Amino acid sequence: MGEGEVIVWTLGEDQPFPSKVFVVSGPSGAGKTSLCAEVLRRFPRLLESVSHTTRAPRPGEQNGKDYFFVDRATFEQMIREGRFLEWAEVHGHLYGSSFYRLKACSAEKDLLFELDCRGAKQLRERIQGAVLIFVMTPSFSDLVSRIQRRGEICREDLSVRIRTARQEIQQVSFFDYLVINDNFADAVDQIGSILVSERCRKDLRAGFWVDKWSREFECLLGKPV
Repeated sequence: MGEGEVIVWTLGEDQPFPSKVFVVSGPSGAGKTSLCAEVLRRFPRLLESVSHTTRAPRPGEQNGKDYFFVDRATFEQMIREGRFLEWAEVHGHLYGSSFYRLKACSAEKDLLFELDCRGAKQLRERIQGAVLIFVMTPSFSDLVSRIQRRGEICREDLSVRIRTARQEIQQVSFFDYLVINDNFADAVDQIGSILVSERCRKDLRAGFWVDKWSREFECLLGKPV
């Protein structure tokens, strides 16, 4: 897969519908990780894309499940080798989605990415038909409170996250959907509705079903009444 190559995301001619790629993005503290975890639990067809990162694991996080935790030298070597579909540096740490994970997950299920805004833009440029969902809290003060509830955070780090969030919310128009994470259950339902509606799009389904109906109709015409 060459640098800048556009990927057409399909399952093959023997499958009724092409698979879909969904991206959940938004500022730090908006609740992306918790929302994605619940959506993944509810939708067995959906598979999570596990990213690589150079940051240290948080309590309870597992290597290979939450992230692939690598050092900066390893990550930078992967960049030079062109092994990332998208990557970005966020709050001093590197994050990236590898082509290997894309290939490994593409055979059976839809794929869900949780990315920052820059990663979402990069992925949109590489994968045709990727669906981008922006998640945000109902107010900026709520966002700040959620960041602070995560644990110890210095004033400088908080300031960086607030400035980054301000920049990210200016990019909402680039996304396909906006979900306000005011009530967790409602936000999960909204993301779930997006997944279902995208699976029902005519351009994904019509070809398969029209061909199927046409074959059945021809068979009926060939049978005696």
